[in-house]
Amino acid sequence: MSQLELIDQIDALLPQTQCQACDYSACRPYAEAIVNGQATIDRCHPGGIDTLTAVAELVSIDPAPYLDTVLTQYRAPTRVRIDLDVCIGCVKCINACPVDAIVGAPKQAHVVIDSLCTGCDLCIEPCPVDCIEQVALDDAADVVSHEMRDQSRLRYQAKQRRLQLVQEKKTLNYANAKQKIQEMGVL
Repeated sequence: MSQLELIDQIDALLPQTQCQACDYSACRPYAEAIVNGQATIDRCHPGGIDTLTAVAELVSIDPAPYLDTVLTQYRAPTRVRIDLDVCIGCVKCINACPVDAIVGAPKQAHVVIDSLCTGCDLCIEPCPVDCIEQVALDDAADVVSHEMRDQSRLRYQAKQRRLQLVQEKKTLNYANAKQKIQEMGVL
């Protein structure tokens, strides 16, 4: 199996919360770090024992030495909810959400789309009015399925592509403006 195939398989096992609790920017970079020997297999907080054992089996590592770490850092699945009476529409939560599960407009209350929220909690810290709360999932129907993982991965990738295109457009606009200024002899 190639390194890329192994990365793909580990990434498929991860919960796709894109929560950064593993100290990597998303699930795929963490999978890459495991394959490259830069990270241990016990850093996925929302993955728990199921993810640990699946990744350990895939990479042929004994999971036993990692069990204590996983048990102490495990974070049960959650979602977030925004208090509409407190939300000021600052858009900071929308920008922080890695899967675009929060919708709204500037100066208008925002709403979390429950079926898209991965429970990463990245929107909580930037909120200036503390209107976002973590909500525990206790319904068996809320357990993350493979389809939800795939959806979250695709939504994350789509947001990353969109942000890259925006940055490329800004860079191009800057270069064009600079060239026009130079042609005018201002610089």
